[in-house]
Amino acid sequence: MKFVDEAVIKVEAGDGGNGCVSFRREKFIPKGGPDGGDGGDGGHVLVRADSGLNTLVDFRHARHHRAERGQNGMGRQMTGRKGESLSIKVPVGTRVYDADTEEFLGEVMAHAEELLVARGGQHGLGNIHFKSSTNRAPRQSTHGTPGERRTLRLELVLLADVGLLGLPNAGKSSLITAVSSARPKVADYPFTTLYPNLGVVRAGSGRSFVIADIPGVIEGAAEGAGLGIQFLKHLSRTRLLLHLVDIAPIDDASPADAVRCIEAEVGKFGHGLAERERWLVLTKRDLLDDDAFEDRRQGLIAALDWRGPVFAVSSVTRQGLDALIAALAAHLERLRKAERPDDPEDQPYDPVTT
Repeated sequence: MKFVDEAVIKVEAGDGGNGCVSFRREKFIPKGGPDGGDGGDGGHVLVRADSGLNTLVDFRHARHHRAERGQNGMGRQMTGRKGESLSIKVPVGTRVYDADTEEFLGEVMAHAEELLVARGGQHGLGNIHFKSSTNRAPRQSTHGTPGERRTLRLELVLLADVGLLGLPNAGKSSLITAVSSARPKVADYPFTTLYPNLGVVRAGSGRSFVIADIPGVIEGAAEGAGLGIQFLKHLSRTRLLLHLVDIAPIDDASPADAVRCIEAEVGKFGHGLAERERWLVLTKRDLLDDDAFEDRRQGLIAALDWRGPVFAVSSVTRQGLDALIAALAAHLERLRKAERPDDPEDQPYDPVTT
């Protein structure tokens, strides 16, 4: 399914119901006094997280959302029914902004978590409230107040454990296809990935983790070039970055220069992304024999003065994939235990089911 990470919608909370002007009319009681009831409160509009959703694409066709109006008050001091609130289901990790003021309203980060985005109007008062010693038959009531109207901008930040980073055509989509059930578009030309993709990687023993593939980043991305910079925010919540580098580029480009290009753009992007833990993954290993590969690997490490983990993989032959998955699963498990030391030892790490 095509991924849409932003949507603009209009929401209207329900108006409050009007108060009622009514007088008690019974046999033998010709002047029974006022008995007009209050109106009902208008319904609120809430945003509710649903773990079963992973896209905002539906909001392209459903832009207007309105909660129910409060019912008007009635005679015999009967209060109008409250308007039913409206819950708008969105994926977990959705941020909500006021589109007109750019005010950050909040975010929903767990299944069933709710965020109030438009408050319903207050009920109007019936004429029973305006009775006094000098006005025994008031014909005064108040109208309900209008509910809030807002234009909202929804922004979905993908919740993934591992993020893939690299130039276009570095093999990111091929990797996520090889290790998960995700099926992004794969081809021998750049920018085949136009939207972020999520894949769930099963690592055995009940363990799994989520990996995110975003469009490739190119030089000048921080100034708006290319596609990847607008999706870099999706990597801001990942636990680990995999920096994919084509070790056998068809144009004999320098892999070290490719790494430096990404590092420069990530540094310009900010948000602490440059300080995020990063592993180097050399892709398309099957295109080089052992000697040529080792020469390029050693040259790259020396050129970058790289001191972190380095993996070599081929998404075509699956060479090195099992070792990479095992290392990722073990690393994420260690992070989980460090963050939640009170968890039982035998509880598997599975973000799909928790």
